[in-house]
Amino acid sequence: MAVNAESNNVGDGLTLQMVRDSLIRQEDTIVFSLIERARFPLNSPAYDPSYGSIPGFSGSLVELFVKQTEAVQAKVGRFENPEEHPFFPDNLPPSLVPHYKFPEVLNPAAMSININKAIWDIYFNKLLPLFVAPGDDGNYASTAARDLECLQALSRRIHYGKLVAEVKFRDEQKDYEPPIRARDTLVSLLTFADVEEAVKKRVAKKAMTFGQEVKLGEDEDKGKYKVDPVVLSGLYGDWVIPLTKEVEIEYLLHRLD
Repeated sequence: MAVNAESNNVGDGLTLQMVRDSLIRQEDTIVFSLIERARFPLNSPAYDPSYGSIPGFSGSLVELFVKQTEAVQAKVGRFENPEEHPFFPDNLPPSLVPHYKFPEVLNPAAMSININKAIWDIYFNKLLPLFVAPGDDGNYASTAARDLECLQALSRRIHYGKLVAEVKFRDEQKDYEPPIRARDTLVSLLTFADVEEAVKKRVAKKAMTFGQEVKLGEDEDKGKYKVDPVVLSGLYGDWVIPLTKEVEIEYLLHRLD
């Protein structure tokens, strides 16, 4: 499994710092993707299954877009990478390109862990209304494309919990084995309140830095942001971090299989 773009030959050299560095870089991707989505209003017809009456398809435009895009991405090998998790995994076409042998870092049970249904639900039903303006500008395809970017960035970040859990298990195997066997107390082992608070503050600051409205000579606009930093902090505190722990726990419960 690739930990960063510069090197994916992690093997037994995997460290918690390597994983954390990758998670920090992924924060940039998430912040930028949300900023890009905020360019468009809600555009609710994109999520209405009755809009357009697409022949041979019963879902919404955004579901069609994601399914079709994932099918193309599957053909060129995107989901051969264990970091990538499709939102519609059923009946994906096989890869048409030569298989790349990614390092086998994780327990094989990791392949069965995919919580994208929960991520999808949270993104559309809870997060989206918090950072996009109401309204309809007709740019439904562009809106769906930005939604997919947000979804995939969040999915990659949250499913990195498998790597977080693996490296913590390697570093403190004696501490982890008893609660794994007892299927208990894992949450307390995985919770570091000071680290979580630092993450929330960092993503809020990135939202302030990357998303500030800049207008020369108009100081009164200082402090206006494309995406409210409080939303980014809440995204991590309320959903990203808890869902990551959910992935970690699910992985650890099968780590001794």
